[in-house]
Amino acid sequence: MPATSPWLAFVLAALAAIGPFSIDTYLPAFGAMGAELGATPLEIQQTLTAYMATFAFMVLWHGALADHFGRRHVLIAGSVLFALASLVCALAPSIEWLWVGRALQGMVGGAGMVVGRAVIRDLFDGAHAQRLMSRVMLIFGVAPAIAPIIGGLLLAAAGWRAIFFFLACFGAVLAVLTWRFLPETLLAEHRHPLHPVLLARAYRRVLGSGAFVLLSAAAAFNFNGFFLYVLSAPAFLMQHLGLGAQEFGWLFVPAVVGMSAGSALSERVAGRWHVRRTVVIGMTIMASAALANLLVATLLPPGLPWSVLPIVLYTFGMALSMPSMTLLALELFPSHRGLASSCQSFLQVGINSTIAGVFAPLLWHSPLTLAAGMAGFLTLGGIGFVAWCRRAGGCLR
Repeated sequence: MPATSPWLAFVLAALAAIGPFSIDTYLPAFGAMGAELGATPLEIQQTLTAYMATFAFMVLWHGALADHFGRRHVLIAGSVLFALASLVCALAPSIEWLWVGRALQGMVGGAGMVVGRAVIRDLFDGAHAQRLMSRVMLIFGVAPAIAPIIGGLLLAAAGWRAIFFFLACFGAVLAVLTWRFLPETLLAEHRHPLHPVLLARAYRRVLGSGAFVLLSAAAAFNFNGFFLYVLSAPAFLMQHLGLGAQEFGWLFVPAVVGMSAGSALSERVAGRWHVRRTVVIGMTIMASAALANLLVATLLPPGLPWSVLPIVLYTFGMALSMPSMTLLALELFPSHRGLASSCQSFLQVGINSTIAGVFAPLLWHSPLTLAAGMAGFLTLGGIGFVAWCRRAGGCLR
């Protein structure tokens, strides 16, 4: 398949969508799973923590494996193993087995996201890379919108286990699509050995880079302002807004509309705006959204559409800035793109895992605490980006 094939963006986006599908599709089924398995709400929430913890650990290695074995082999193997792990979840006889299945899903669920970024940088530089990254995010953005809707429909039609059978089929289809449509983008002469000493030195260079850590952490905290609502969706939608298990689309569809619009604008301005300018404008939009969210949560009772509109604006700014922030970090290590992408994902998902296990349950008790959480995470992201700008000579240089 030629590198410019329209299938490329679709396959890369579908591979990255394993993460949102793994998280969002089963959110409407929390109550049903707890009832059948005799598990408490906290034990059900820990299925998400089990997934995120192993996800965060393994994304540190997917890139190194792809730098050694090639992109295609890692992506195909990851998709097949994800399908098998989903079957473990679907057949789980107890909450403990569901934890095991979710942990196995997490071990391979990040391969598509990590290796896909490396594929983009293998093929393109500069504005071309930003356009493809934005196009992938535009397609990828559909996943968080349709995943909970699919989950709700499957739950109503066939029970919660059908959701994991669906994820097994999704992984199998991705393996076939990758085998059929994704080219190998890493030539044999550019691959790196898996020697532990050499790997340790490479990881130390990447994770020891202050510029890389600041950019990666800034992107992670910015994303967490929205991810907080993803993890808190059952409480936000069902408890605070009074919606049902089949109505998660009231949050995810508008949020993804904002995300898709931001990604489309990012693609459009690639090569016309400097990447730093794109990030600054995106974060300014997010700051406006976070302020509006605090005002709505303080002055108005929870309801539609006002409780959701600031989240839409936030995802618009997030999607506008995210491709540029991702590429700025990866450009620091052009000879180890896979490993650098792994480290970037590790930092981001590590923070996400903390939210899943600690902050989301503390903040989902009211719309105001959720809004404060969004503003707090964006503030941390802004501090990280400004600190990077000072090291790099200015945000708009």
